Amino acid sequence: MIAGGSVRINGTSVRELGTLVNAGDRVEVAGVPVELPAAPTYLIFNKPLGVVTTMRDPHGRRSIADFLVDRPRVFPVGRLDYDTAGLLFLTDDGELAHRLLHPSFGVDKTYRAAIAGRLSSDDVRRLLAGLVMNDGRAAGTRVRVLAVRRDRSLVDVTIHEGRNRQVRRMFETLNHPVLELTRTRFGPLNLGALPPGRIRELTGKEIEALRRHRRPPDESPRTTPPEVMQ
Repeated sequence: MIAGGSVRINGTSVRELGTLVNAGDRVEVAGVPVELPAAPTYLIFNKPLGVVTTMRDPHGRRSIADFLVDRPRVFPVGRLDYDTAGLLFLTDDGELAHRLLHPSFGVDKTYRAAIAGRLSSDDVRRLLAGLVMNDGRAAGTRVRVLAVRRDRSLVDVTIHEGRNRQVRRMFETLNHPVLELTRTRFGPLNLGALPPGRIRELTGKEIEALRRHRRPPDESPRTTPPEVMQ
């Protein structure tokens, strides 16, 4: 194409092979401008309750697209239910998204659940050992009981899998329906103090941590004894 005169630099046709292009030069091939691909976008979104994890909803509910009006076109890596809030990772990096979603990658996901009733030590053991549900056995890899009282408990539970409504169904199996559910961590990413409905860009360290992240080696599940909820 160069020898045939199809390539122009700053409006001038070039025919010499090996011609160098400098930063800021305008390059055209057959009259079409050539542009370098933009750097990938990596975002954390604190999804509020009552928002669907799709770009549009046939039922007219609010979707994550309503919060991305002035943002590049990105897509969510995984999903959160309509009635679940918290950390949603958004990107246009298809290769990274594929790796993070692949079952063999085993990304840890941590949820903070407010559940009905008092979670017992036996309940915690059952969570860690695995519960039999209609689509197979499911278990928490880590369980941290933050507080308990007679009618309510607050628990952090970490899972490897991402089956439909898995955390809710696990607690329902224990007869502790979930009252509120928020995802606080996705792999090495933490929600932190990001307010609901707000978006922020990942830091360079977070992006590198995501690219390096691998499923941690198996280790004994860690639990924290319950505290009294005031």
